[in-house]
Amino acid sequence: MEKLPNILSTLRMGMAPVFLLLFIQDDLLFRGISLVVFAIAAITDALDGYYARRYNVESEYGIFMDPLADKFLTFAGFVCLPFLDPTQFPWWAVAVIVFRDLSITGLRIYTKRRDITLQTRKTAKIKTAIQMGYLYVALLFGFLLLFDGAVGQFVLNFYSLDIFYWGMVIVVFITVYSGIEYLFVNRSLFKSSQPA
Repeated sequence: MEKLPNILSTLRMGMAPVFLLLFIQDDLLFRGISLVVFAIAAITDALDGYYARRYNVESEYGIFMDPLADKFLTFAGFVCLPFLDPTQFPWWAVAVIVFRDLSITGLRIYTKRRDITLQTRKTAKIKTAIQMGYLYVALLFGFLLLFDGAVGQFVLNFYSLDIFYWGMVIVVFITVYSGIEYLFVNRSLFKSSQPA
């Protein structure tokens, strides 16, 4: 099963739009299924990385597809949020997050294929943890929003506090900062990789 990591990465890539289409439906069942799809996709992320390292079956395709599939899943999650409430989850914030992460991911894929090792910082790991933590909570609240009665009202009341909005601002700030730090730390490698 040398191709298992690649199969899982490809599967995760395909699950991202499925999750997105299901989540944006104003239907409790569809949105609940979307969270299950998201969870399964997240599990494949852990499995393909573990399997590739454990059995040393990394490939050029996997190097390209794995980080791209991760980002597509994350992007799908963030793109869902403005459909819940654009005042809490503004489109500009989603655009900044997607642009930064897609740019850095593309850069990492490019340098990896050229056998250039980029330095990573703890900030990048912190950024990813904060992004995913925020995303999980926001998506869960989006699911609870569709419940009638006290549960749905609780979510609406929580939205009125603007906690999610300011949380999004913090996520954007950390995301942009980590991207700038990433470029600054690796600036010498970029210069040396340019053709003479």
